[in-house]
Amino acid sequence: MQKQNAGLTHVNGHGKANMVDVTDKQITQRQAVAEGYISMSTQAFTMLKDNTHAKGDVLSIARIAGIQGAKKCSDLIPLCHPLMLSKVQLDFQTIDGVNGDENKVRIQALCKLAGQTGVEMEALTAVSVAALTLFDMCKAVDPHMQISDIKVLSKQGGKSGDWSC
Repeated sequence: MQKQNAGLTHVNGHGKANMVDVTDKQITQRQAVAEGYISMSTQAFTMLKDNTHAKGDVLSIARIAGIQGAKKCSDLIPLCHPLMLSKVQLDFQTIDGVNGDENKVRIQALCKLAGQTGVEMEALTAVSVAALTLFDMCKAVDPHMQISDIKVLSKQGGKSGDWSC
């Protein structure tokens, strides 16, 4: 007897995990934007912002790591299709803590391609790997940093259409 798994695209009729077949899907322009934050102490934040960290330009290294993360997404996440990304862009915004707020870095990733499946996972992975890289490079100065609020902000293209939050 075959079970129904309405809405779960990575589960077959028998409840078993499988890779979605995108063979017959149209190639369309697709893009996704994701963001996340890492909060840190004033000392770590100042070193990062002023580019005075002993390990070098940590934001540039995190940018490269995020791009690599997006490119390696299908190696990290089971059943995720390997994609020919045409663009991966990471941007960082330093947000000074004022009035008791935390110092934090906003990480935003844009991924684009012409393909048969979306790039949300690649954008999320880019943000996550960039945040982990910042954590790794700054942990000697601040081992109490926090990574938070990683989410997809928008998606364009494909059968399900465009959306943003």
